Amino acid sequence: MSTPLAGWTDELARARLHFVTGKGGTGKTTLAASLGLALAKGGRRVLLIEVEGRQGIAQLFDTEPLPYAEQRIAAVPGGGELRALHIDVEAALLEYFEMFYNLGFAGRTLRRMGAIEFATTLAPGLRDVLLTGKIKECVGRTESDGRHTYDAVVVDSPPTGRVVKFLDVTKALTDLAKTGPIRGQADGVVRLLHSGETAVHLVTLLEEMPVRETVEAVAELDGADLRPGAVLVNRVRPPRLPARSVTAAADGRVDASRVRSGLASAGLNLPESTLDALVEETVEHAVRVAAEQRAREQLAEADLPGLELPDLTDGVDVAALYELAEALTEQGVR
Repeated sequence: MSTPLAGWTDELARARLHFVTGKGGTGKTTLAASLGLALAKGGRRVLLIEVEGRQGIAQLFDTEPLPYAEQRIAAVPGGGELRALHIDVEAALLEYFEMFYNLGFAGRTLRRMGAIEFATTLAPGLRDVLLTGKIKECVGRTESDGRHTYDAVVVDSPPTGRVVKFLDVTKALTDLAKTGPIRGQADGVVRLLHSGETAVHLVTLLEEMPVRETVEAVAELDGADLRPGAVLVNRVRPPRLPARSVTAAADGRVDASRVRSGLASAGLNLPESTLDALVEETVEHAVRVAAEQRAREQLAEADLPGLELPDLTDGVDVAALYELAEALTEQGVR
């Protein structure tokens, strides 16, 4: 099997909550934002959420740091809209106090006393329950006409090494309240995260470590009864050699005389040192292409739909996010 790619499936198109995870450095925040833009095409309203406190979304869109409020961050062709939310854990806990216990004033007092930090340190699972609880509220919120406020919610999630712990609210609850409003809210989170409305997408590069973490994360998600979505292969570079030549070139078998005659027929007569450098670069390129092919075969074992995103040599800015969103749309994201 040479490739894991099968495009965006009808099952993924029915999901409304999309978590995006990946090994650090693979570009998960960039692809979460691009996925949000792609899902907002055609007049849809999408919410992009971050939970790690890094303000990565604000940096990507070159805006001021996001407050704990949903605000429009980008317009999308066709009348779509992307909003963004940075979830602050303390603000989320105060919201819980006010919503479920009518303790708005008391909650603010607790905040001044540092009790919120103490509580989330004492019960680390509480932090993830608060974050996922707020996400669930955004997914389930409806307007006066009964329609959902957001057609889709995309979450820039913790990296692959922590994402299952973040999403496994059932386990976190064993350390928290057995009954009461927070328990009831968390039970609703569990139902949502384990339903067909939720998908966990994995961002990777065609490199050994990210691919290994991706495959391991898929197994972890399956073990926790959470649904892996698509593999998003980032920074893909096109091969420059015919497929039949890759194996030989990767083994160092490059005929320098043929390279020289080919260049000469194109009117290029290069010094021997330049020719040697070209041969060396050809071998290095073939080694990389062969390694990437092995990575694709390893990803294929996960048996997930997948999409490939191009390597953007000029870096990532807002225009690049739209370019990546278009690439996702062309591969079926809707």
